[in-house]
Amino acid sequence: MTDILAVGEILIDLTQNGVNSQGIPSFDANPGGAPANLAVAAARLGAKTAFIGKVGRDSFGDLLRDTLAENGVDVSGLVTDAVQHTTLAVVTVDRTGERSFSFYRDPSADVNLDVSDIDEDLLKNTRFLHFGSVSLTAEPSKSATLHAARRARELGAVISYDPNYRASLWHSEAAAVKGMLEPMDLVDVLKVSDEELPLLTGTEDLEEGSAALAKRGIKLILVTLGPKGAFYRFGEKTGTVPGVPCVVGDTNGAGDTFFGAFLSRLSRRGGLEGVDAGDLEDMIAFANLAASITTSRHGAIPAMPTLSEMGK
Repeated sequence: MTDILAVGEILIDLTQNGVNSQGIPSFDANPGGAPANLAVAAARLGAKTAFIGKVGRDSFGDLLRDTLAENGVDVSGLVTDAVQHTTLAVVTVDRTGERSFSFYRDPSADVNLDVSDIDEDLLKNTRFLHFGSVSLTAEPSKSATLHAARRARELGAVISYDPNYRASLWHSEAAAVKGMLEPMDLVDVLKVSDEELPLLTGTEDLEEGSAALAKRGIKLILVTLGPKGAFYRFGEKTGTVPGVPCVVGDTNGAGDTFFGAFLSRLSRRGGLEGVDAGDLEDMIAFANLAASITTSRHGAIPAMPTLSEMGK
């Protein structure tokens, strides 16, 4: 039985690591893609994870498959596309560590994930299914992702979702909001950032915005607040758990680490049943620490902590 099955994009983050003596930016080829990042983050912290996605028949695809496997992620659901290349995302980083993205994925392997690529046995044998919104930006990956979430829910899995907003992948902001809200009725556990909350709800107020999302039937809502930590709404109970200060390397993968760390702890409990506010705050504190460690380093997957580094 798998604790967490992640579905969606896996790609190469060409991440800026500085400039050379001539002032020309240089880049590292880091494994990435939010659902893949989350699967690794959770696996490094003790969860049994698996991944469904698609890569190209190229050296980048081989690197991604090897990276997942080396980190203990089951790659039996990772399909190789015979035609399209592995997706690339160019990640530039400013002086504060904040990122901007340019995607080379139209077409590319991750977008070509098809309903026929979804392994039914993996869906039957997972406690949690996780997905994000990047795979909802194009077909056939949108239909494949939503099929996986619906089917896993029918089979009794807890569904987690991260509407990870990337403006360049949508035709308009209105299309993005509509697309990111579409699967909310499938979701048990939702993570949004403090930048995505007003986009999806029309308000920056954490109480008001999370209440609006909860009306869609979502049991637990987590709002990441950067260095300030994370806010949660669990039914009528709300609260904020402070962040863990660090010197920023870059923020790439921090949100995925946070959610992966949180789900690794929640999956140990078997889900939300019997969990109280104190339990949640302990799990969020654990996730905040994991995200802080990732933020203090460079890259996404290479920066994620292990249990030994967490002191747990």
